[in-house]
Amino acid sequence: MKVRLFIIITVFSFILSEKGFAQVFQPGDYRDGIYDKENSVNRRFIPYTFLREADVQWERRVWRLIDLREKVNHPLYFPTTEVNGRVSFIQVIKKAALTGEIMCFSDEEFLSPMTISQVKEKLVFCDSAENRDIDPNSGEEIITKVWRCDSTSIYEKVLTYRVKEDWFFDKQKSVLEVRILGLCPQKNDEAKGIDIPLFWIYFPACRPVFAANETFNTKNDAERRTFEDIFWKRQFNSFVIKETNVYDRNIVEYAKGIDALLESDRIKKNIFEYEHDLWHF
Repeated sequence: MKVRLFIIITVFSFILSEKGFAQVFQPGDYRDGIYDKENSVNRRFIPYTFLREADVQWERRVWRLIDLREKVNHPLYFPTTEVNGRVSFIQVIKKAALTGEIMCFSDEEFLSPMTISQVKEKLVFCDSAENRDIDPNSGEEIITKVWRCDSTSIYEKVLTYRVKEDWFFDKQKSVLEVRILGLCPQKNDEAKGIDIPLFWIYFPACRPVFAANETFNTKNDAERRTFEDIFWKRQFNSFVIKETNVYDRNIVEYAKGIDALLESDRIKKNIFEYEHDLWHF
């Protein structure tokens, strides 16, 4: 009896395995991976907690600069071309801005919205080149300037982001928190050696878009982060370029070189020490 049962189980297992090996793939079954990715696509951002003005005991507004040439910020810059469905941060912003998912502004107070055509003009990179020809009649060289425009070159030219954020102490929860208000991508002009601001976006309204787009995780391919995770967990490096002051001036207007870096560190230290000095150990 036991032998017959063993034979039946063996034959049944062999039939199932043969059916598994004989699986027929349909055109829609091919994918670059071993499973369907659902985490990043269905990711929802964590909403901010309700905040009353009466609960804000202390507040300080600062502006930061994120330099994508720093290694820790590379997940925001690469890839400059789409790789396996993964795109750079500026590509996400461009797609959402041109489809109307997010609104762009020409000012950091978010009072002057830009049209889609205006945003498209900002995201087109134009470069000039000299075209040299010989005049067949006189034999003289004719130099004409030719403008070449490319919408994909902007992905490599955006090297910095300006960040506007508010630090505050919530006495109801007894914690020091920060909330990003706006982001401004800046195009690098190698000829002039400056970064040109393109537009401002209101960060709280863009969080659903950032949460649905994943970026590279250097530690684990199965646990990809989203752009929302990078800003929510503060997984980027930056330095302070301005804080609210009576003169409304940037750090570079009154400090240069190493003094500007020391002034940036002083501002960050003051924010940290405010919360630290509230407690006694």
